[in-house]
This record gives sequence, structure tokens and C-alpha cells, in this order.
Amino acid sequence: MISIALYHLKGGVGKTATCVNLSYLAAQDGYKVLLWDLDPQGSTSFYYNVQPKIKSGTQKLFNEQLDLDELVMATSYENIDIIPADLTARNLEIILEELRSSKRRFKSILSQLEKDYDFVFIDCPPGFSVLSENIFYAADIILMPTIPTTLSVRSYELVKDYFAEKNLDESKLMCCFTMVDIRKNMHNEIMQELIRDNKFFHNYIPYLSDVEKMGVYQAPLHAFAPSSYAAQCYSDLWEEIKEGIME
Repeated sequence: MISIALYHLKGGVGKTATCVNLSYLAAQDGYKVLLWDLDPQGSTSFYYNVQPKIKSGTQKLFNEQLDLDELVMATSYENIDIIPADLTARNLEIILEELRSSKRRFKSILSQLEKDYDFVFIDCPPGFSVLSENIFYAADIILMPTIPTTLSVRSYELVKDYFAEKNLDESKLMCCFTMVDIRKNMHNEIMQELIRDNKFFHNYIPYLSDVEKMGVYQAPLHAFAPSSYAAQCYSDLWEEIKEGIME
């Protein structure tokens, strides 16, 4: 099982869209996929049109009041299950702060999925927190969708500094460019600069209206616009990611 956490220090960078589309493509390849929506906004759950079946499920899970498989729900797509978001994810900071050896709590929970899934995609809330440190420690890959702008690049550098400060494994950190406008000189210049960093994939996701329509259709791109340029861009990115993580 390979766990991929979609993370960024700030919101609005295409994190959830990337999570939704990559998980769909993995399932289309025949892999058994679990999506775990840990962002209290619940956008991934919205795109897959799933509501949590247990009230306060996230809080109960981390408090050891229920088992992980009680939260797992089927989606309408073959090979994709989901743990939908609920508002109690906002309380995970308090719960994890109170737990001894809290850094290992999420890793322990994640390990329970080993026999059931090939990929677990985790939609993470933005920011630095006890939860994000848990995820950084537990996940196999931390994938950062990055808009090629000055502030996004600064966020990338801050995350690298955080990994160094916390003695986390920086080799887990991988990045992809999202919401790219190749008409902008800044976007092109920043991409050319950062592509030299072996943490960045070469394929990128342009800023396209079809990506925004995911909210209208409540579906991954390939489910409603499989022939679109946006869908092809995600397919190309997924192929490059697979090559990078399975080599």
C-alpha cells in the first residue's frame, strides 16, 4: 500500500482537485483506492457526493471509540472507497496534543489499511499543526500542488524548513504545478527555476474552467469530461507520478 497525502501550507492551490482526480485515475488503473478526507471543509467528500454515516466519526476514531472500517464508505465509482470528512476533524489538534506519543497515532491507524488497499489518498487541511506532523510522519508521499507564484514558492520553502526542523524525511516531499497560466512570464520563469529541483514533476495542471466544473458535476474530471485537455493533463501527471513512486 502506498499512502499519498495531498498537502499545502495554504488553501486555494488545487489540492482537493488533484486528490480527487489522481484517486480516480488510480482506480481506473485497477488499483483498490481509499480516499480519506481530513479537511473539515469536506470538498473531496462533496466531489464524490458522500456524507459521513457516523456522527463525530473522526473524533471517535482518534479517541479509540470505534474502528476504522466503521467509517469507510463506498462511492459510486468502482475501486474507490472514502472516509468522508466531518466537522470533528477540527478537534484533532486537541485530541492529538493530549495523546502520548501522538506522532505515531495516525501512522498506527493508517497501517490498518495495508491489506485492503493499494493506494490511500489523504486530503489534508492546510497549515502546520500536530495533525500535519502526524501525516508527514505516517504517509509515504507528501504531494504538494504548487501554483508557480512567489507566495506559493515561499510556502514550499517553509515546508522544507519545517521538515528539517522536525527531523522529518524530506525524501517524501514531492510537488506538482497547478493552476498554471503559461501566458504569464512569472509562471514560466518560476517553473523553469523549480523544475531543476528533483522534487517537482514536469507535467503540470493548467488553469482551466473544466477543473472548476467539478463542483457543478460533483465528479472527477474523467467522469464528465474524459476527452478534455484538463483530463489529459491529470492523466499525464498521474503517469509521471506512478513512474516516480514505483520505480
